[in-house]
Amino acid sequence: MFSIGIDIGSVATKCALVKDGSLIASSIVKTGSDTERSAEQALSEALKSAQIKEADAALVISTGYGRRTFKRAGKAITEISAVACGAYVLYGKKSCLVIDVGGQDTKIVDVGKTGQAADFLMNDKCAAGTGRFLEMMSSVFETDLEGLSELALKSGNPVVINSTCSVFAESEVVSLISHSIKREDIAAGLFNAIATRIDSMIKQIGCANPILFCGGGAKSAALWKSLKRITGREIAVPENPQFVAAYGAALLCSY
Repeated sequence: MFSIGIDIGSVATKCALVKDGSLIASSIVKTGSDTERSAEQALSEALKSAQIKEADAALVISTGYGRRTFKRAGKAITEISAVACGAYVLYGKKSCLVIDVGGQDTKIVDVGKTGQAADFLMNDKCAAGTGRFLEMMSSVFETDLEGLSELALKSGNPVVINSTCSVFAESEVVSLISHSIKREDIAAGLFNAIATRIDSMIKQIGCANPILFCGGGAKSAALWKSLKRITGREIAVPENPQFVAAYGAALLCSY
């Protein structure tokens, strides 16, 4: 028997098929206006990849902001519980501190010795410090997140972005570009600004556990580099950082 975890996020929907604790198949699709359809598509693609049938699954567990829209799920859990379990297992079943940068929020989760969230903090009221913020800034540079990250890594002198509001930060970036400030230095300044915001959340949690960085934001080498420098701590990134919550949801079938 295997279990299925589906993480329905604001930007992407991820599906993880897990058997005996191992990820046997996965898929990721863009979350459209119909979240249930996105979940159906992700599930179908993962099952096709593994060449197995949904009927053979022990349970389908949904998580993420759209978790309650997927009616075929046998159970819906919060992304806090899902990401805590996934990170715990990926980190060798040890306590850790999770930084999860998603499309619409950033979560800091203190994962205890049993794999459950001992404490957490979420920034879901403002786009600053989230994937949405990075998307907005990438569009200003006429590129995508990967392009913005590559640009920032070329910087030798990052500028300081003073605005913490996404709207004002965008205006500030446009102004800096118009004043012929190097684009790579502006890009690096943006990642530093996000890392500084995340660091303040980490300090509020007050946890010294090793850090695991996941979510779509963890695909950015520039953000990882800024976080390491500003926090002064080592930060591990799993092989498939976007699937930690989906993986954790599937694992919770057997817990």
